Amino acid sequence: SSSSSSSSSLPRRSFHSSTTTTTGARRYFSSKPTGANSSKTMTAAAAENEDMKEGASSTSTTTRPTSVSEPNKVKGFMLYERSSIPYRDAKERSKDWLEVYTEPDAQMLNTQSSRCMECGVPFCHTQNSGCPLSNKIPEWNDLVFKNQWEEAYHRLTDTNNFPEFTGRVCPAPCEGACVLGITEDPVTIKNIECTIIDTAFENGWVKPERPSQRTGKRIAVVGSGPAGLAAADQLNKAGHTVTVFERADRVGGLLMYGIPNMKLDKTEVVDRRIKLMEESGIEFVTGTSVVGEAEFQKVANDEKAAKQVIGAETMASVHDAVILTTGATIPRDLSVTGRNLKGIHYAMDFLTPNTKSYLDSNLKDGNYISAKGKHVVVIGGGDTGTDCIGTSVRHGALSVTNLELLPLPPDTRAEDNPWPQWPRIMRVDYGHEEAAVAYGKEPREYSKLTKEFIGDKGKITGVKVVDVHWAKNDDGKYEMREVQGSEKVLPCDLCLLSMGYKGPASGLYEMEEDARGNFMAQWGDFSTSVEKVFAAGDCRRGQSTVVWAISEGRQCAREVDRYLMGSTSLP
Repeated sequence: SSSSSSSSSLPRRSFHSSTTTTTGARRYFSSKPTGANSSKTMTAAAAENEDMKEGASSTSTTTRPTSVSEPNKVKGFMLYERSSIPYRDAKERSKDWLEVYTEPDAQMLNTQSSRCMECGVPFCHTQNSGCPLSNKIPEWNDLVFKNQWEEAYHRLTDTNNFPEFTGRVCPAPCEGACVLGITEDPVTIKNIECTIIDTAFENGWVKPERPSQRTGKRIAVVGSGPAGLAAADQLNKAGHTVTVFERADRVGGLLMYGIPNMKLDKTEVVDRRIKLMEESGIEFVTGTSVVGEAEFQKVANDEKAAKQVIGAETMASVHDAVILTTGATIPRDLSVTGRNLKGIHYAMDFLTPNTKSYLDSNLKDGNYISAKGKHVVVIGGGDTGTDCIGTSVRHGALSVTNLELLPLPPDTRAEDNPWPQWPRIMRVDYGHEEAAVAYGKEPREYSKLTKEFIGDKGKITGVKVVDVHWAKNDDGKYEMREVQGSEKVLPCDLCLLSMGYKGPASGLYEMEEDARGNFMAQWGDFSTSVEKVFAAGDCRRGQSTVVWAISEGRQCAREVDRYLMGSTSLP
């Protein structure tokens, strides 16, 4: 690792967390975006004097600076307010498909890193409540404060193969578990992480890592999402020969087609990493589906079809180990009257072709579902629901409504949601802000139950909903009750179902599955009931996040290395 202490030029873009805060009353990771020009700049001495004059405490409502020229590391968590790097203007960014993030400000990041305090036991990198990767967050925060960016890069990549992905799309459980978050808004960990890796790429510190020698062992990874890429990267570093099989025409899985370009750039971010992995010796095979052996035998004599599929047993016979990282791909459905009407689609059936068309032709080929001129209803929230909203706004939808079954979250932690749990609070992400600007109102409607899809001539024209009330029953469990007389019909020409995923598609091997239909493989071991076949990521643990997928891929790689070599040096 380099010990360079020189300050390096910051990259053109970085990440603005959806958990930014405005100055004023503490909101426990408020989600209101900080304006691009709202940072208050002064010297550290002036900030400390101002703080003392006002008699401010850690819970004070007095305005504090977010950026100073010489921040005080010892008292930074008391002197400075949290401030995240802002998104681009909502009205302007919704006209294009470029990343929504603005350029980072070196002084502000230096100040924000000084808010990371000597907390003794840093919960931010504990796996159960904080970062699943156990990132050494306090260490690289301190290195950023000291302007030792190259050393911060090496410390960051000790535990995270792809910080440019997590720095953009991770929900940041580390910030929810930040010790400062007990009494203040937490440190902007995600901003700092993303800027470290973007700075490293811009300064040429990120290089291919070809192993000095090969072990002679061959490993097949099925699926090129974050779990598969992480496993492949780690096993390649251990000297094994790794081939990643991807059924789509581009590598990346969820990262490529499941997340829109404005959130994660495919060329400048995803393809950049894939190219680096290829230069490190990893082979990627695209446009190839791994199927059950019986299905493969049906097309084995068809020369054209045989090139697009490979039998699972055949693949296992020519590799020393197989890792399944196929993700959770079976979406949850909504079985109500009218479900068979045209114009109702799963979220990924909307997002995936849109990104492919954008990459293939800048949306000129028309091979996607357009929301232009339509009343769009998105059922279900989360990141995927937000992506459907943002995509619909960019298409030029007439209106966008997002239906949430659960009630409106509170602005601050509820009593049953204590630190260091993930804070279940109200947030405003990029798509929500864009819809509010485009249509003049918040797109989300809470406590809404979908009762029926209404149509005309086989096409959807409306969604009938009813308000629901959530209350605890005699057993102390929350239950839902419909509010009489609250039914209404929302106009709808395009309905997108964003209600999560049930599990992976099965049929590759005759293997054991858990009660939820996931591939049965114990945590810490990752081996399935089929000899030399392992599983990691969403296909093993169920629908989760990119950061958990990377963590599972890394840990599965360690166990595969141990299985093949008898011991392992992988972390």
